[in-house]
Amino acid sequence: MSRPSPHDPHHLAGASSNSPSSRSRASPGVSKDISIDDVAEQAGVSVATVSRVLNGHSNVRAETRERVLAAIETSGYRVNELARNLRTAESRLLLTMVPNFGNPFYADIVRGIDSVARQHGYFMLLCDTGADPGRERSYFEMLRRRRADGAICLDPAAAQQALSEELHTLPWVACCEFDADVGVPYVGIDNYRAAGDAVLHLLSRGHTRIALINSGDGYLYAQQRERGYQDALHNAGIAPDPRWRMHLDSLDYEAGAFAAASLMAQADPPTAIFAVSDTLAIGVIKGLRSVGKRVPDDVAVVGFDDISLAAQIDPPLTTIAQPMRELGETAARQLLKRLANRSANVPGVLLPHRLIVRGSA
Repeated sequence: MSRPSPHDPHHLAGASSNSPSSRSRASPGVSKDISIDDVAEQAGVSVATVSRVLNGHSNVRAETRERVLAAIETSGYRVNELARNLRTAESRLLLTMVPNFGNPFYADIVRGIDSVARQHGYFMLLCDTGADPGRERSYFEMLRRRRADGAICLDPAAAQQALSEELHTLPWVACCEFDADVGVPYVGIDNYRAAGDAVLHLLSRGHTRIALINSGDGYLYAQQRERGYQDALHNAGIAPDPRWRMHLDSLDYEAGAFAAASLMAQADPPTAIFAVSDTLAIGVIKGLRSVGKRVPDDVAVVGFDDISLAAQIDPPLTTIAQPMRELGETAARQLLKRLANRSANVPGVLLPHRLIVRGSA
């Protein structure tokens, strides 16, 4: 058996120049380098078969695969990942770009992405963009330099649109926030319809003075939810009062509390509030209490997302539930389809939402 070349991607750096026979006679306690040839010899298979097992190919019999894996385990063989990545131009790394780490809405989505990535032999790198197109571009530079294989983008549509011209050269998909006209594979929900369902629930409870607390209109979902809110009121014969529509630059709890207190300071305040995120809605409940308002007796509150805290507050929050983990899993599968076949047509996916009725409305 010939000695592996130092450039063999499956041979560890710092390989000994000793022959295989001399390595086998090494005294106990003396470290030695294990090559893919050694693993193949121990398992009684070809080097090509070991390589197929290492790369996750399916055309290896289960019995053979187990024998190879056992040989890898007992020999202590470790793949030279850097050399293999240079050879295959794969990093096995997927980027997940999130605009705000502090928003708990993203937690289950990220878990879903990571779960599917690991099942397919990839690692996930979580990237905090702060919704800044410049920072987003710096992460996309990792794709251009092949330091990452693909990306899942949860940033505002405005930031994504700046990258749409590279749809066919860089493998990425949009998650939650998407513009179907851009042509990038996406996964999300029908935000327009979901907002309408929230308003219809409040209307069914007898409310006609319904306020909207929204995020900035740089987010496409914010525009869609506002249209859903307005159309649901128009269809019920109610003209939306512009005094009761608030646009915030933040989705934080304190922003919701401040907005609620401001609404209640009006001469003719609303009797119900629809907030476009649970973090805002939970802040709204706090803000209402700070000015002596009871929920839902004085003011009803509906949120959006169904984060874990929504069911734990007092009163529990009525909200629109997004299938957050499934959103992440679906986005990861879409990206893997693009990586497997760059020319594949990967369609957009809309997942169902649900109205969860609890004590706040």
